[in-house]
Amino acid sequence: MAMTSCFFTVPISESNLTRPHLAFSPRLPSSSSFTGVISAKSISFHRRLTISPVFSASIDNGGSDNNNNNNGGDGGGGSGDGDGGSGEDRDRNRSEAMMLLAESGTELESLPKDLAAAIESGRIPGSVITRFLELQRSAVMRWLMQFAGFRERLLADDLFLAKLAMECGVGVFTKTAAEYERRRENFFNELEVVFADVVMAIIADFMLVYLPAPTVSLRPPLALTAGGISKFFHNCPDNAFQIAISGTSYSLLQRLGAIARNGAKLFAVGTTSSLVGTAVTNAFIKAKGAVDKTSEGEVETVPIVSTSVAYGVYMAVSANLRYQVVAGVVEQRFLEPMLHQHKLALSAMCFAVRTGNTFLGSLLWVDYARLIGIQKSH
Repeated sequence: MAMTSCFFTVPISESNLTRPHLAFSPRLPSSSSFTGVISAKSISFHRRLTISPVFSASIDNGGSDNNNNNNGGDGGGGSGDGDGGSGEDRDRNRSEAMMLLAESGTELESLPKDLAAAIESGRIPGSVITRFLELQRSAVMRWLMQFAGFRERLLADDLFLAKLAMECGVGVFTKTAAEYERRRENFFNELEVVFADVVMAIIADFMLVYLPAPTVSLRPPLALTAGGISKFFHNCPDNAFQIAISGTSYSLLQRLGAIARNGAKLFAVGTTSSLVGTAVTNAFIKAKGAVDKTSEGEVETVPIVSTSVAYGVYMAVSANLRYQVVAGVVEQRFLEPMLHQHKLALSAMCFAVRTGNTFLGSLLWVDYARLIGIQKSH
């Protein structure tokens, strides 16, 4: 249990200890009439209230990450989205969210259905609504927010798109450099293979950032007829190390489930991308050998099945764990709390960390491939 608390408990900052509670009753009337109940003074107070970052530790009962009331530790995985928040947390979340919507003149009915349902059930705090309203000012972000997956990730991290661009950009550069190093004078003669390899690398890099990214879960509960395993994985977080927002908590078992679920997805992504890439490469090698008999036998074909399965396992284990730690521990728990007011410095640090992680991954893949015999050391 000591190791568990080391990884999953969140340091309580001074802002958490001094956070004021709302002065009015947590039970509010319907959204159509609540504005008349809240005084102008309280609205002015909450306009100045900022909760940053979105994922903040809570010392209230049920809101902490290691809450004893979380109901996702059994085989059924609990209800909702792994929530263990108390009624007080949910009432406070609902009050903050409705107040911010009223101040901005935004109707609850105009929001995406999953977001509106989460607000009504008190599953998300006011800080998420603040970020949603800020993102809506950008045409690009507003378009991306139409998609549920991007919406959940952008609400959790407004730099998610930048990190996605960083990872894919670094991936294109390093993969192209590796292809040139391998092919040298034949680089431009084999552009078709190079293009196929780079495209597969971009797909893999995209999924490596997208799948383990921390999210604000807006998924509705599954039907009562759903099986226990489906309910369990449905309630797991997208990142095993992400900080639970106020009113939500995840058990250790659910966090382990996040690693297993993402591992299965990344295994499929890695195997498929490698299968296509190696098949195209082998086809080009054979076609070249058929045309130019002198080059036949100079380059060995790559074993398709063994290489693809090996790369899938590598993605599911090494890449999965590394990217979960980068997104959920290094960035969310260390860099963002320190630099959340300095976005440029935060972006630079994230770029440095992800570039180093990509380089480390390349070294680990070479060692792993040689260890299991799919690549030979010359």
